[in-house]
Amino acid sequence: MPRRSIAAGILFGLSATLALAPSACPGQAYPDRPVRLVVDTSPGGITDLLARLSAEGLAHKLGQAVVVENKPGASGNVAIDFVVRSGADGHTLMICAGGNLVVKPFLERALSFDPMNDLAPVFNVAEAPHILVVPASLPAATVAELIAYAKANPGKVYYGSAGIGSPPHLSIELFARHAGVKLVHVPYKGVGNALPDMISGRVQLMSISFGSARPYLKSGQIRALAAGARHRLASLPEVPTSAEAGVPGWEMSAWFGIFAPKDTPPGVVRLLNERMQAVIDDPKTMQRLFEIGAEPVGGSVESFSERFRSDYRMWGQVIRESGIKLE
Repeated sequence: MPRRSIAAGILFGLSATLALAPSACPGQAYPDRPVRLVVDTSPGGITDLLARLSAEGLAHKLGQAVVVENKPGASGNVAIDFVVRSGADGHTLMICAGGNLVVKPFLERALSFDPMNDLAPVFNVAEAPHILVVPASLPAATVAELIAYAKANPGKVYYGSAGIGSPPHLSIELFARHAGVKLVHVPYKGVGNALPDMISGRVQLMSISFGSARPYLKSGQIRALAAGARHRLASLPEVPTSAEAGVPGWEMSAWFGIFAPKDTPPGVVRLLNERMQAVIDDPKTMQRLFEIGAEPVGGSVESFSERFRSDYRMWGQVIRESGIKLE
């Protein structure tokens, strides 16, 4: 199928908020009514697209409708608060970017919930590894050349982000620590607002997902130096991994997972995990994921829970040692 057709299918074929499926089998205890899948962002972004892709597949696997509900606001807090206060019976779920959850306890005060204890990890749907990008005008074609340039120009190399504490911000903080360079942070209100300054050369570095960078890489306005992943990306096979580029400690992926309220029965959580694994194992689903710059992850409830906790520990250390604070 042509790439344009696949992309169109994602944007338009999945635009309905209700994913229909055959009725549940007689006597089936769960689910006994439509399942609500809450999204912590507005429609149109990668989290929303993953939600609709998951809802479509999960509805067929569960034999019940799966309704996508967007509840943006307060950096995702509106959606999270709604979900943790919902019934723990598997009929209310949430999909969100993991980075948003694990950094909240370190950056935001007076939260009405504890994301690490009030949510039950269900399934790691996909991840979108970050890539290190520079404007085409920057005289650095490799990570080694970028590091040399930064060391030769202390205080003059700026990097853009989607805001203080955002994944692009934390990613470059981590890169700078491992590369041994000092960079100047320029926060923006979203990656989209930072990219024009990146293209023009006002900022010299960013860490963003392939999906966000793709049109500008294709036009030649920016250049990818490395992927923050353990393996080369299927979408950018020519770009080296961070380890291949000489900075093995820098790995950054924006992962997206499904969560349920705490105390959701373990049997329900495992059933959802198994059904979602079947969803992303479908070749058509995999292709759709690749088209939006994401790669399927999957795995057990236990492996997802460990990743959730591990990222919490890692980013907590980065935030504490870097002194990052919300203004």
